[in-house]
Amino acid sequence: MKKRKKKRSKIVPILLIVLIFLTLAFTLNFSPKETVWGVTFSQYYAQDELGLDWKETYTAILDDLKADHLRLSAYWKYLESDKGTYFFNDLDWQIQEAGKRDVKIILGVGRKLPRWPECHDPSWLEGLGEKEIQTKQLEFVQKTVERYRDNDSIIAWQVENEPYLQLFGECPGFNESFFKQEISLVKKLSAKPVLITDSGELNWWFKAASSGGDYVGTTLYRTVYNKYIGYLKYFWPPSFYYAKSFMVKSVFHTKRVIVAELQAEAWHIEGKSLPQMSLAEQLKSMDEKQLRKNVSFTERAGFDEAYLWGAEWWYYLKVKKDYPGLWNEAKTLWSR
Repeated sequence: MKKRKKKRSKIVPILLIVLIFLTLAFTLNFSPKETVWGVTFSQYYAQDELGLDWKETYTAILDDLKADHLRLSAYWKYLESDKGTYFFNDLDWQIQEAGKRDVKIILGVGRKLPRWPECHDPSWLEGLGEKEIQTKQLEFVQKTVERYRDNDSIIAWQVENEPYLQLFGECPGFNESFFKQEISLVKKLSAKPVLITDSGELNWWFKAASSGGDYVGTTLYRTVYNKYIGYLKYFWPPSFYYAKSFMVKSVFHTKRVIVAELQAEAWHIEGKSLPQMSLAEQLKSMDEKQLRKNVSFTERAGFDEAYLWGAEWWYYLKVKKDYPGLWNEAKTLWSR
């Protein structure tokens, strides 16, 4: 009899949470919320895939768009391309330029960070055993955090990128125990909050919220592409994300939930880079109208901070394709 009561005492709160979630997800409507907007920037995506002058692109984001929040990444492949030799010059420059303009930065550290191939491994990792790689990875993370922890422009650390989503990227198997060790190291080295990101459409954020970080960062995508059925639009209402945020804040005491990656770039179809796609094809999944919809959706979902994905692409369209529409549309976010 006592065992049954114990089981019921555990099941009832879970059922209540599920009920609240379903109610919130599909019935409530929210007024638009005032949102802080930022962008993700990748030096290597801008220069290697889009063929842009990355410093020119970065400066335009700061001075023409006037973006005042950034998400940057400390890519291991480029910062320690030779074992034991560090090259922070380019990242130093980005952070210094942001600091001159009072721009705030979330800095990603770790092995798996934004942009393909997700895991940005230096070539010298090849042939090393797992334990040795982990040791070197922790050394690199520590070196990076120690270098920038006293910089006022850095407001948070992102440890890895969507670690609990293993569907994409060229990465080794996920080791959750080691991931939590990384989080502990960053928190030991710095008092600044730690952001853990997860898929907004394919995961529930429970593991991300319970992994030891302070904030959860979600992706938010509205249009995707599948080679078998073509373009597909998600039907989730804004309240779906609001309800998930409510749950992780209530159950796991997550301090904040933000949009770390808001879809604002064309979907790469069939393994093509964007320059390999026609302009018409690029605009099928993202144009000015869709960007406005995604911005409105984010506000109605109750998020107070969101980082748009695709600023380098907007600039590419402007300077390489003579199509400034998306760039100009994005500018309105910081001119309100």
